[in-house]
Amino acid sequence: MHLTQDNKLKKLIVVGDRVLIKLTTANERTESGLYLPPGMQEKEKVQQGYVIKTGPGYALPLPSEEDEAWKAEEDKVKYIPLQAKEGDLAIFLLSGSTEVSYQGEKYYIVPQGAILLLEREEDL
Repeated sequence: MHLTQDNKLKKLIVVGDRVLIKLTTANERTESGLYLPPGMQEKEKVQQGYVIKTGPGYALPLPSEEDEAWKAEEDKVKYIPLQAKEGDLAIFLLSGSTEVSYQGEKYYIVPQGAILLLEREEDL
């Protein structure tokens, strides 16, 4: 798996429905044989990479309940989790994604809506 060391990225917190992806190298093929030909990547603005970190998901709006003021703030926010998990290979659209550089490495912040396909090594 192409995951970076946890300690290197532990300060990064991915927000909401976004995932942090590190691109695979050109023509890199997974064990099952999934890869994007270079022409496809240039024409369609589609890329593939490994999910490094994920956000908590989609925030659910909760009714304001004054009688539960004793609850801690973090207990009041609920999320619908993302399909993407750390270690998944993701094929995603570059449009809507944001390229960032962190500690000399290039990553993409990708909203889950821009992910077209996930490949997971473990059985689903």
